[in-house]
Amino acid sequence: MLQIFTKKRRGFTLIELLVVIAIIGILSSIVLVSMGGVRKSARDTVRKSDMSQIGKAQEMFYGANEKFFESTGATWPTVITGYMLKVPTDPTTGTATPYVWRDNFTAAGDEQKFCVYATLEAPAATTYYATSHQGNFECTDAAPTLLDCCF
Repeated sequence: MLQIFTKKRRGFTLIELLVVIAIIGILSSIVLVSMGGVRKSARDTVRKSDMSQIGKAQEMFYGANEKFFESTGATWPTVITGYMLKVPTDPTTGTATPYVWRDNFTAAGDEQKFCVYATLEAPAATTYYATSHQGNFECTDAAPTLLDCCF
């Protein structure tokens, strides 16, 4: 009978385990919520990098053809794939056409200008990042037009 009272306890009780699991759950939920803004920022960085790559591909095409290539609407121009390792995709949806092409080739026949932009997630939904024959820039309130891309 004395052996029961002198026996050392080994392991954790059920209550102790439940308290530890609850603490870990609370901490992990706080971390996941705080990472939402970081994820948006990371996706925006991917979009900006893609825009830079599109601009570089345009410059290489211009060097070979003395004109920028024309957009073909909702699909990527097949000619761009020769100047890029991979066609950029939207980091949120994975679709192949996240970027909007603005050019005036059909209206004015000017093959010396181009403008491509993407909508950024942060800080606001009305923030755009564009690349053009003049370089890269960020704008708000309205989607950039070819005129905006000409500075």
